[in-house]
Amino acid sequence: MTYSSADRVYDEVKELILTCELNGGEMISEGEIAARCEVSRTPVREAFLRLAAEGWMRLYPKRGALIVPIGESEARDVLDARVLLEGHAMSSVVGDSDAVVALETRLRDNLARHRQVDPADSAEFARLDAEFHQLIVAAGRNELLSDFYTSLGERHRRMTADRLRRDATMPDRIVADHAALADVVKAADPERFAEMLAAHLAGVHGMQAR
Repeated sequence: MTYSSADRVYDEVKELILTCELNGGEMISEGEIAARCEVSRTPVREAFLRLAAEGWMRLYPKRGALIVPIGESEARDVLDARVLLEGHAMSSVVGDSDAVVALETRLRDNLARHRQVDPADSAEFARLDAEFHQLIVAAGRNELLSDFYTSLGERHRRMTADRLRRDATMPDRIVADHAALADVVKAADPERFAEMLAAHLAGVHGMQAR
C-alpha cells in the first residue's frame, strides 16, 4: 500500500494533536500546515477531512480547522472505560502466578524507562504512561478487550500530555503511582488495585470516573 503525502500530513498533524503541540481550541490553516509539512494544499485538505471525520478537528470553509478540545464528558468516558478494562484484566490474571510475575516484570521495565525520560519530553512521557496501562490490559489475555483498550490509547495519550503541560509536578506523581500499582500487581490484590487505579486516574486527570 502506497504511503501518500496525505497520509504523511495526517500522521504528522494527528501526532501534534495527541501531544498537545496543537492545543484544543486552536485554529490552523491549510496553508500553515502545507508550509510546515512542505507539501501542497491538496494533501493537507485530504488529511484535514480524515481528521475531521475522526473527530479531532472541525472544518470551517475559508477560515481553517479548529482543533477540538478534550471535552469533560469524553474524558470521563475514557476514564470509566479504563477503570473497567484494567480492573477486569487484573482480576483475570491473579489466579496465574506466572502471569502475575511476567506482568510485574514488564511493568518494572516500563518504570525504569519512564524514570529515564526527561519530564519536559511530554510526548514520550505520555507514550510510556499509555504503554504501562496497556500492558495491564494485555495481561488479561482477552484480545477483544485489549484491542478496544488500544483504541482508547490515542485519547489517553492526549489527556496525559495535556496534564503534563499544565502541571510540572505531574511526572513525579505518575511515576510514583505506577510504582505503587506495580507493587499491588505483585501482591495479586485486584480489589486494592481497583481502588488505587481509580485514585491514580482521578489525581492525574483531576476528575473521577463515573
